[in-house]
Amino acid sequence: MHERPIDPHAHHHAHCLPFGAQLLGAASAKPRTRFRLWAPSCAKVQVMIESGPAQGLLDMSATGNGWFETEAGCGAGTLYRYKLDGALMVPDPASRFQPQDVHGPSEVIDPRAYHWQHTHWSGRPWEEMVLYELHVGALGGYAGVMTRLPEIAALGVTAIELMPLNDFPGQRNWGYDGVLPYAPDSAYGRPDDLKALIDAAHGLGLAVFLDVVYNHFGPDGNYLQQYAKPFFREGTHTPWGPAIDFERSEVSEFFSDNALYWLNEYRIDGLRLDAVHAIDNDTWLRGFADHVRAHMQHGRHVHLVLENERNTANLLDTHFTAQWNDDAHNTLHVLLTGEHEGYYAAYADQPVHKLARILGSGFGYQGDPSPIHHGKPRGQPSGHLPPASFVMFLQNHDQIGNRAMGDRLRALCADDALLAATGLLLLSPQIPLLFMDEEYGSKQPFLFFTDYTGDLANAVREGRRKEFARFSAFADEKRRAQIPDPNDPQTFAKSSPPAARSNDTPDDNEAFEWMHFYKSALAVRAKLIAPRLQRAKPLGAAVLKANGGHDANALVARWKLDDGETLSIALNLGNEAVRLETQPEGKVIFETPPRVRDRVDAGELPSNAFVAWLTGDVCEYAVGHDARKNADADYAAWDQSTAPKRQLSSTALHGTRVGALHGAGEGAKALAPADSSSANSGRPLCMGPE
Repeated sequence: MHERPIDPHAHHHAHCLPFGAQLLGAASAKPRTRFRLWAPSCAKVQVMIESGPAQGLLDMSATGNGWFETEAGCGAGTLYRYKLDGALMVPDPASRFQPQDVHGPSEVIDPRAYHWQHTHWSGRPWEEMVLYELHVGALGGYAGVMTRLPEIAALGVTAIELMPLNDFPGQRNWGYDGVLPYAPDSAYGRPDDLKALIDAAHGLGLAVFLDVVYNHFGPDGNYLQQYAKPFFREGTHTPWGPAIDFERSEVSEFFSDNALYWLNEYRIDGLRLDAVHAIDNDTWLRGFADHVRAHMQHGRHVHLVLENERNTANLLDTHFTAQWNDDAHNTLHVLLTGEHEGYYAAYADQPVHKLARILGSGFGYQGDPSPIHHGKPRGQPSGHLPPASFVMFLQNHDQIGNRAMGDRLRALCADDALLAATGLLLLSPQIPLLFMDEEYGSKQPFLFFTDYTGDLANAVREGRRKEFARFSAFADEKRRAQIPDPNDPQTFAKSSPPAARSNDTPDDNEAFEWMHFYKSALAVRAKLIAPRLQRAKPLGAAVLKANGGHDANALVARWKLDDGETLSIALNLGNEAVRLETQPEGKVIFETPPRVRDRVDAGELPSNAFVAWLTGDVCEYAVGHDARKNADADYAAWDQSTAPKRQLSSTALHGTRVGALHGAGEGAKALAPADSSSANSGRPLCMGPE
C-alpha cells in the first residue's frame, strides 16, 4: 500500500507516464516535453511537432529494447505525431488527447492545469454502491452528464459508471472499439471537461467508475501492429484479431499504467474491466490488481470490478472487488420474458432454481455443464463469497443494445412483474446496477451505434444483421433489413434519452411513478441494508410450491447481516399466487404491490409480488409503497427534481424521517486554500498530487 495519505489541500493531480509526451520542469519555466515511444519493429523514429514555435521533425534516440526518446522545446497544446522509418505518421499510443480524432495528431496535455475543488474526497465503501451506468455521448457529452448529476444523486444512486471513453473513430460509438486508451474521446469534450464532471460528481457524494477495455483494440485507427508487433501474439487469435501479449513487460505496464492514470490523474474511484475472459491470463489479472492497489494513496476507496464469462470466483477472493453477475440478469430475464434463444438457452431449464442458487451462493453456474459451452463446465464455487462480491442488474448496455432493436426490458414484460424484480434488484445484498433512464420506466431503445465509413461501415451493418439470422424473429430477410444501421446518425439519436422531463404529459407522469418506486427502495437500502453489508452472509434460498405441488416461479431468500439481523425477501414472478406457509421473521420494510403484506399475513404470496423483511427495531422505517401514486405533494417534489440535494417526497415513506433515510448527495466539502506551484525542474511534472 502506498504510504502517502490523501492530501486534502492537493488541487492538482498527475500520473507520471514512463512513455508518451511528458511535460518537464516547473510550469513557470521555459516549456519542454519528453517524447518516448516503444517501437521495436522500427529502425528509425522521429517526432513531428505540428504546432507552436518548435514545429519541425526531430530525430528520436534509440535507448535500447525498442525504445526511442527525445526532448523538445514545446509545451501544453502542442500537436505532434510520430514518423516511423521515414514514412508512416501515427498518433501517440499514450496520447492524452486527440483533438482531430484517431488518425490525427496527438496533443500535449498539462495534467496539472485543472484545479480540483473537492479535495477531501476519498471515495465510498463498496457496500454503499448503487451503480448507474451511462453513455456519456447519449447524455450530451461531459457537460450534458453534469447537468444530470443532481437528479441521479437525489435518486439514491451512489456511483455513476461511464461506458468507455478511450478515443474511437468518428463521433458516435459505444466505446468498446477504442484504439487509444489514454485519450478520452474528443466528441465528449476536453480532458479538463471530464475532470470537471468527476469533480462535480464527488461534490454530490457520487463515486465515478470507468469501463476500461484491455482485451482488444478496435478495427479502425489501431497502428500498434505497424511498429510494435511484439505487442501481440501472432499465433493466437481472438474475434478482434491477434491476441494481446500480456506476458511482455512493456505490454503489461502499458495497461497497468493506464489504470493508474485514470485512478490518480482523473481521480476515478473504480474500474470495470471489460470481458476479462478474453484476456485468458489470470496471473496477469492478479498482478495487475496487486500493482494498482500498491500504488493507491492510503485511505482511498478504490474498486476493481470484472466482467468475466468464466465466473472465476477465486479472482474475487483477494484481488478484485466484485464481478458483474450475468447469471442473475439472464435468469431474471428468462423468468420475466420467457425468452430462451441465444445465451438464454442456458437458463431456460428451471430458472427459478438458478435464481435461488444465485441469491444463496452467488453465481448460477459454479462448475456446472453449460449447454451454450458445448456441455463444458463453467464457473467455480462461489458460496464462500459475500453477496456484495456480485453486481446485479436487470438492464445494462449489453443486454439492451445487443438486442436487434435495442429493446428495454419494460417493452418485453408486464409492469407488475418488472416492479417485483426491481424490488429484488434494489434490496438484495448484491450490489445493484441501473442503466440510464431505467429509473423512469423507459421504453426508449438503446441501440448499437458506430460512426464508421466505407467498407467497414458496410461490414458492421451487414455483419450485425447476419448475426441475428439464427433467431426466429429475424429468420426472414425482410425482417433483418429492418434492424437499424449502426452508422445511421438516427440510430444514435433514437438511443439518447430526453434532456428533461416535467409532469405535463401522461408519459412523464408515468415516468415519475417509476422514479418514485426506485427512490423509495433505494432510501430503504441506504438506511437499513447498506450499513450492514460488510460481513453479510447468505442463509439460503428456497423455491416455493404452487397449489398443484409443482415448483412455482417464486422463492424466499435470507441473509445474515453484519450486525446479526436477518434480511429476508419473498418474490413471486409467476402468474398465480403461492402459499407462504411460514412468514419470514422481522418487519416489512418494502413491498410491491401496495399492501401485499395483508395477503402475506394470510399465508399467500400473490403473483408478481415482492416483499422484504428485516429483523430488529425497524418499525419507524417501514415502507408501505405504491409506485403508482399521483399525490400533489409528489408532483411538487417532481418539479424540483433538479435540486442538488432533493429529499424524498413525504408520501414515499410512511412514518419516516425522510432526510434520515436519504444518504446520497452528501458530498465532501471543498477547501480552497491558496494554490501552490511546483518548483521542480528538469523532471516530469508528475510527482504526485499538490
